[in-house]
Amino acid sequence: MTKPFKPSGPVDAWTISAELLVRWLENKERVDALLDSLPRSLGRTERARCQHLLFGAVRNLGRIEAIFTPLLARPPRSIVKAVLLLAGYELIEGGNDGHTARVVHHAVEQTKTIASQPEAKMVNAIVRKIAAALAAQTEPAKSAGAIELAAYYSHPEWLVRRWLAQFGAAATRTLLEWNQKPAPVYARWRIAGGAPAEADAALFAATPWAGFYEVKSGAWSRVETLINEGVIFLQDPATRHAVELLAPKAGETVLDACAAPGGKSLAISDAMGTGRVVALDLAGPRIERLTQNLSRAKGDVALVQGDVMQVERLGVFEEHNLPKAYAAVLLDVPCSNTGVMRHRVDVKWRLQATDFFKHACQQGEMLSAAARLVAPGGRLVYSTCSLDSEENDSVIKAFLEKTRGRFTLEAKRISQPWADGHDGSAAFVLRKAVG
Repeated sequence: MTKPFKPSGPVDAWTISAELLVRWLENKERVDALLDSLPRSLGRTERARCQHLLFGAVRNLGRIEAIFTPLLARPPRSIVKAVLLLAGYELIEGGNDGHTARVVHHAVEQTKTIASQPEAKMVNAIVRKIAAALAAQTEPAKSAGAIELAAYYSHPEWLVRRWLAQFGAAATRTLLEWNQKPAPVYARWRIAGGAPAEADAALFAATPWAGFYEVKSGAWSRVETLINEGVIFLQDPATRHAVELLAPKAGETVLDACAAPGGKSLAISDAMGTGRVVALDLAGPRIERLTQNLSRAKGDVALVQGDVMQVERLGVFEEHNLPKAYAAVLLDVPCSNTGVMRHRVDVKWRLQATDFFKHACQQGEMLSAAARLVAPGGRLVYSTCSLDSEENDSVIKAFLEKTRGRFTLEAKRISQPWADGHDGSAAFVLRKAVG
């Protein structure tokens, strides 16, 4: 579990970002968990700035590191590396010559405070060279290969090669560009009518996806109020596919078998109006957020802590006086997260080539376990936030072969950021035979 953040020096977004980067570099702590560790007393503006800097430095790690590493006789201390990454990102953000001078000066002054005077002299020289190198860079040509694309767009080379093989050159390039940009914030409207009231219309921009609005910056306190009142829920439009394919009906009891953090459980409950949602997930740190989100449900939602792989054997549902089989089951499985790299900026640096096979094996086992919880004639939706066929179509194909006609594939939806304009995801609806 990530430890609460305790600053060692002055509290401002830049120095906090540097310290969080050190923890990420040294301990491989997840970026989202590091942000969650920030004290609630930190102001909203500082928190947002901290996230912007931290995400930007991690997104562009490969591009910046490739410039400064050859310039150094030995690897810098983590705190100095964090300074170089933050300064490099600020330079990538762009500006005029005055901007570059300010970035260099600020990096040097910060290094004097959080590192040492000799290291500040080194930072002065290196950041100037980073600025010159970045200014000289141009976007890769259309004919560029994996090595050049990976270096410029700051992705692991092996992952770029994998995407080139699956999606082709044009789509891969667009995906790389997509991943390097900050993600918009979207809100799903939860009240009847599905649109902002006139008084709030200026806070939201319409999108092509019914019921979803882009949240504009500048009035976050009002947005928080709307969240707490149950009017909206912050959610990417890609999440709608799984719920729409599940097609929950009024009066049903529906199982969300991997419910945390709870966005899809809320969407199911909102879609049904009447009925019950059983939200199942493993005990652990995610339960707190799941509980908080489910507290905003307008319908009947039961939270059950347990493993979808074990609930049948352990009789977990019977303990809670809940059904052992459901007319509709959603299984939103753990995956590579390749469809949501705008949000999970460190995923590309954690991911290994062998992870796709490991994920697919676990996903297949979870799908088989969830299938046993589906009532005859019922429906099972398998969903991921992965772009990879090994976690999507291949898992479904293997499952259908294994179940030998007990399930049929009725429909599927695959969303790809470069084509759909939102997060990537996949959802498949499977129907269980009656007999």
